[in-house]
Amino acid sequence: MSHHYQAVGWSPQKRVYDLLVVVCMVVYLAVFAAVTIATQPYGTFETLLLRATGSLAFVMLSFILAIGPLARISPRFLPVLYNRRHLGVATFLVGLVHGAFAVFQFHSLGDVNPMASVLAGDGTFGDGGGIPFQPLGLIGLAVLFLMAATSHDFWLANLTPRVWKALHMAVYPAYAVLLAHIALGALQGEGKEYLWPVTGAMAATVFALQLYTGIAERRRDRVPASAAGAAGDVPGGYVRTVVADEIPDGEGRVVTLGDERVAVFRNGSEISCVSNVCRHQMGPIGEGRIIDGCITCPWHGFQYDPVTGCAPPPFDDRLETYDVVLRDGFVWVNPVANRPGTASRTAHLPELAATDGPSPAETA
Repeated sequence: MSHHYQAVGWSPQKRVYDLLVVVCMVVYLAVFAAVTIATQPYGTFETLLLRATGSLAFVMLSFILAIGPLARISPRFLPVLYNRRHLGVATFLVGLVHGAFAVFQFHSLGDVNPMASVLAGDGTFGDGGGIPFQPLGLIGLAVLFLMAATSHDFWLANLTPRVWKALHMAVYPAYAVLLAHIALGALQGEGKEYLWPVTGAMAATVFALQLYTGIAERRRDRVPASAAGAAGDVPGGYVRTVVADEIPDGEGRVVTLGDERVAVFRNGSEISCVSNVCRHQMGPIGEGRIIDGCITCPWHGFQYDPVTGCAPPPFDDRLETYDVVLRDGFVWVNPVANRPGTASRTAHLPELAATDGPSPAETA
């Protein structure tokens, strides 16, 4: 967490991360160049540079879109997710090199404005000319620029997390546009048939990962919660969620109350419930852990007190909290949230001999 804005909040982890990114980029470019020279010895340096940077930008963007689903499948990918912004900026810079060199090489030496030449040089959408793959690339690069320019927490705070995240969701249509740019441009012509299955496999992998994690979340949201009020002393309106003993110490479980996701955490013998939406980038709080007594978001390490939902001083971020009741081994949650930063209440009620109906875990 960072209380004051900095250009980059450098840490040993970020330095190692960025070094690995640079090393991987250099290795990719070197291998690409070696293979191209060996298989196409009469190719020009300009063509090599265009293809190398263009393909690298696409590979990096595909990996960026795969990081989120992979981190949800396995926490081993969380260190990659923590600094995904750095990878995104690097992807834009590689794409910028590709685009700038293409404009210089093919559009800067004529009498027409280079940007106008890009938009019309290979045909426009309505004049019956060639396939307009270059305008598609320009659109994709413009979206990547917008995301890179607003990647700083200054923009996140001033645009608000919800608006900022909606803006950065443009990466998905940008990916589709760039796929069309590649299919209509780089994959055309003789001798490039082998690129179709490679590009298709990468895009299919990204799509499959997104689809898999999306379906898994929808299934979890559809697990019915048991209505409360029928279990003796449990207050009316409370909803039975998870078995308390099934929550490992220091971890949480995400449950759905109507249309809202909340996170139920165990901290020793204490059970608490907070909103599942981190105030930083709307990350999934319930997939994090309790570290040093604070709920720690798995995305970027933002922390909150599990009872009050308040970030530790000097930070002022706050989560909504929910009152809970422990009865019959289950955690019953009040679906009406407390105001952000309000300490939640936990009541321990006597056990009953039998429970009322199947638990959400039993019906999953």
